[in-house]
Amino acid sequence: MRIITGIYKSRRLFSPKDDSIRPTSDMVKESIFNMIAPNIADSVIIDLFCGSGNLGLEALSRGASRAYFIDKSRSSIELAKKNIQHCQAENDSIILNADFTTGLKLIREKADIIFLDPPYDSGLLLKAFEHIQKNKVMKPNGIIVLERKKGLDLPEEIFDFKRIKIKRYGSIFIEVFENQGEDKE
Repeated sequence: MRIITGIYKSRRLFSPKDDSIRPTSDMVKESIFNMIAPNIADSVIIDLFCGSGNLGLEALSRGASRAYFIDKSRSSIELAKKNIQHCQAENDSIILNADFTTGLKLIREKADIIFLDPPYDSGLLLKAFEHIQKNKVMKPNGIIVLERKKGLDLPEEIFDFKRIKIKRYGSIFIEVFENQGEDKE
C-alpha cells in the first residue's frame, strides 16, 4: 500500500497487522482517483470508516486542502495516525475516533468528497447516506465515493444523491454519487 502520486508520492503506508482492516488496493485506489481527479484540488475530504487513512492521504497528496479521518476502531485510528505522521500531513488532517454518526455531527464545514468504505457485511452503507444527508455535511454537487462488494446492489438514487459512475473490479464495485440537493443554509 503506497501513495500513488502527488506530494507524498511513493511513500509506503503502514498496513494492518491482521484482516480487521481492509485497505483499498493500489489498483482500485488509482482507478478511484482517475474517476474523481477534477474534484480533488482544494477540496475538503471526509474519509469515513477510514481504516488506514489510505484514501484521505491520497487525496491530500493530490491537492485536497483538508481531510477528516473518522473511525470508531481504536486500532484503525492508531494506524491512520501513524500513516498521517509518516506523510507529515498532520496540519491538514483532523482525526476523529468516533462512530460515523457522532463523527459526522462533529464536522463544522461541508465536504466536497466523502469516501465511504464501511465493513462489507455491516449494513452501514445506506445508514451512512442517511446521516450524511441529515447532518448536511456535503456541499451541493459534492460526491460520495463508495466501495462495495458484488451482490449488494444500491438504487441509482439515495436521498439527494444520484449515482453518476460505477465501475467493477472483480468482486468489488466503486460507485460515485453526486449530491443533487440544494444548499439551504
